[in-house]
Amino acid sequence: MKSIFKILAFLPLFTSCADLLEPALENNREIDAMYDEPSFAQGVLANAYILLPYTSPYNSPVTNEVATDNAVLNDVSNNWVKLATGSWTSDNDEASQWQNRYHAIQYINTFLERCDDVIWSTDENVRMLFNDRLKGEAYGLRALNMYYLLLAHAGWADDGVLYGVPIKRNSENPNTDFNVKRDTFKDCMDFIFEDCKKAIELLPTDYKAHTDADIPKDYKDKGIDVSVYDRVNGDHMGGRISGRIVEAIRAQAALLAASPAYAEGSGVTMEDAANYAAIVLKTNNGVDGIDPDGYKWYANGTEIDNLAAGSNPDEILWRSSIVSNLTKESDNYPPSLYGKGRVNPTQNLVDAFPMANGYPITDQNGNYNTNDPYKDRDPRLKEYIICNGDTYKESLIITGAYGATNDALNMESGYSTRTGYYMKKLLRTDCNPNPTYNTPQKVYSAYIRYTELYLAYAEAANEAWGPKGNGGYDYSAYDVIKAIRKRARITTDDPYLEECAADKDKMRELIRNERRIELCFENHRFYDLRRWKVDMSLLTEPAKGVSIVRAGTGLKYDKIEVESRSYKDYMYYGPIPYSETLKYDQLKQNKDW
Repeated sequence: MKSIFKILAFLPLFTSCADLLEPALENNREIDAMYDEPSFAQGVLANAYILLPYTSPYNSPVTNEVATDNAVLNDVSNNWVKLATGSWTSDNDEASQWQNRYHAIQYINTFLERCDDVIWSTDENVRMLFNDRLKGEAYGLRALNMYYLLLAHAGWADDGVLYGVPIKRNSENPNTDFNVKRDTFKDCMDFIFEDCKKAIELLPTDYKAHTDADIPKDYKDKGIDVSVYDRVNGDHMGGRISGRIVEAIRAQAALLAASPAYAEGSGVTMEDAANYAAIVLKTNNGVDGIDPDGYKWYANGTEIDNLAAGSNPDEILWRSSIVSNLTKESDNYPPSLYGKGRVNPTQNLVDAFPMANGYPITDQNGNYNTNDPYKDRDPRLKEYIICNGDTYKESLIITGAYGATNDALNMESGYSTRTGYYMKKLLRTDCNPNPTYNTPQKVYSAYIRYTELYLAYAEAANEAWGPKGNGGYDYSAYDVIKAIRKRARITTDDPYLEECAADKDKMRELIRNERRIELCFENHRFYDLRRWKVDMSLLTEPAKGVSIVRAGTGLKYDKIEVESRSYKDYMYYGPIPYSETLKYDQLKQNKDW
């Protein structure tokens, strides 16, 4: 795949050089070149990989998290900040997925219409294997792009119908009728499930060194052995979309569809969502498969440095390629460590972390001390967030208003924290943005983590069968949350979890809070709050911080409002781009947009 990306990158340069000497029509490649040139055909599909809807390892995680109650930016001109503070309109939509997802689907459909006739190999069995796998990738990638389109643009229209987006089954050309109606949300989900089914049938579960038992019977009957099968589906193909990844995408889409904002019109139940998530967990050894260090996967430098190409650590289901980089660190380290301190966790998020004994800070059994608020807290707080007085990279970080460096609250440098906190999660501590050293380290982005799938199962299983119901599996929502909190080193037998196990509603809130903590800064909460259709007061709750000042021999902690959140009730659902509704009158807009 990397070689194909390189070919795509340099092909325009070769064409331009030739044109300088003698313009040649044959340099304008026709799509039919796919048939005789497998690398060109793969390049068409590779565009869908280039357009994946995930944060790049080159980029700081400044995306929709800063439009929620989890974080703010110290750069108030950012488009996500504008969206969150009152500038979200159908013609100014930073959350839009319309262009890139449909661009990817166009490449995918173009590939699917021609791949059967591509000469992948002169050996018929190898040709079949290549074609099956690449078609499986295409179907899986199309399902992924449809899922992200629904996240951003599905919604209820004025006619009382829950719509998705127009389903594109075929590639488009100048003769295509582009003025088409939106398909219903249910039809879009059926399309996603159909594509996932096709992909899973065609793809290997994983790209690895297979055994004879791994080869599907249909292939065995054609005389295909392990050496031939692994030529096409071996571990050297790692990083491409696999059957297991498609199963995870199906589970993600099912949870969205079964959520309160969509369930009435989706045809998908929480039991369906639990079953789809359970398929993924089953192949990961159930609850026993939870990675003991998975909650800090980004910080395990030795593991990252030794990852073979295409291989994954236990926590990661799908990831980006590894690059040597320090963008996240230079953007988000505190200023005293040569960072720009961009993403500032909020007091709202800090308050979501329970006490070390598992109780919320609002529960008297937690023994929360307002005069020493970071004492005896859930250990994940110090793993994910730099608080006042923490030591980070052997440096004392003072974020309080009494601090004497640019790390302190609201200093004039423009790089200091606005909330009294700095982000620690996703950052490697062995990078050094100091211009004298400028030391990058190997990093990657996690596309899908197993923890997300465990939490998806817990959420759906609790709704379908209650806290301790298991639907016939070996584990319940309770079992999953118990394992995740034990991994986080909750210090007791977790009596608060036992309380929640007797109450479906309390368990729901606990699961949602665990999801908030475990997946913070990974671009989930913006959509989670909406699919849950939380009370509007939670969407509009201001992002808060803390001003810490000296008071006698101690410190005084005052919560402050840092940034407003301005959302209306119709903003549970994103809009159809205004420019598209102007061009095509068949496109119904979501209600009130």
